[in-house]
Amino acid sequence: MIKVTIYKNRRHEYTGFDMSGHAEYDDPGKDVVCAAVSALVINAVNSIEHFTDDETSCVSDEESGSIAFRFSKIPSHDAALLLDSMIFGLEEIEDNNEYEPYIDIIFKEV
Repeated sequence: MIKVTIYKNRRHEYTGFDMSGHAEYDDPGKDVVCAAVSALVINAVNSIEHFTDDETSCVSDEESGSIAFRFSKIPSHDAALLLDSMIFGLEEIEDNNEYEPYIDIIFKEV
């Protein structure tokens, strides 16, 4: 199962997110859930890096399927919008009855 934890502060501003695990929906190379989640997450991280001036840190491990992404400061409007878009896509996957058992999204206040 893929586990995504989204971190927000008391003012509901993003501070980062963690993702870990593999969907195991299908064999490696054929797993549409893993591919969709990976595309959404990697695109969001790359877009924040490319289109904003936000300072971030990102540590990933392809083998374990983990990413730890953090903002150094309160994210800009554009960075927050890009994360909103990523989360929307992930929630659409989670809301699908066929894919729901393979992804879990939680929000934590930090």
